[in-house]
Amino acid sequence: METSSAYSIDVMQTLRSSWVIVLMLVLSVVLIAITIERWIYFRKTKMDSDAFMEKIKGFIVDGAYKEAVDYCKTFKGNVAAVVRYGLENRQFPREENDKLMEAKRMEERLNLDRYLDIIGTLGSCSPFVGLLGTVLGIIKAFKDLASAAGGGPEVVMVGIAEALLATAAGLGVAIPAVVIFNIYMKRVKVISVEMDAVSKKLLVLLANYGEGASGRKRG
Repeated sequence: METSSAYSIDVMQTLRSSWVIVLMLVLSVVLIAITIERWIYFRKTKMDSDAFMEKIKGFIVDGAYKEAVDYCKTFKGNVAAVVRYGLENRQFPREENDKLMEAKRMEERLNLDRYLDIIGTLGSCSPFVGLLGTVLGIIKAFKDLASAAGGGPEVVMVGIAEALLATAAGLGVAIPAVVIFNIYMKRVKVISVEMDAVSKKLLVLLANYGEGASGRKRG
């Protein structure tokens, strides 16, 4: 029992001596903060795009464009923002309005991608930072062994164990980061497809039911 106690890992001492583990703790807090922020963002912007476009179609058929724009303003989603932009610029020719909505989709994509590059970087780089901490810890442990006259392997056992904690900490940050990154990127892809789809639907609706469409048909 005395031997086990003598060579047990001192967590506080490890934190004081290993800047890598401290860095991993800080990065884990950053990861949690970004994950929560993005979860709240995607939750607020979630919407049924099909039902939304059916409502927009009704407004366009009735010529109630102001009501359609106001209806879009009640949503915080990226899809609603693109449709609203297209409605507000309906006076432009179809090709020009299409380009304007494309530009709006690009802007909304930036909002969707916000902070995801940080999550991706944490997922890819954290294992290497942890490995660096392990290598530095093992070097220190063997230096301690060399300086301990007549000391056996027990002298560095705790040091090596503490060094391996750096790798474990790196993986502890990287694995959740990769999973979260993939989940959020899938959500970004879905919303991007929805923005493309509603843009095309809106252009068709404006062409067939919008201002001047009935006159063209009668002609």
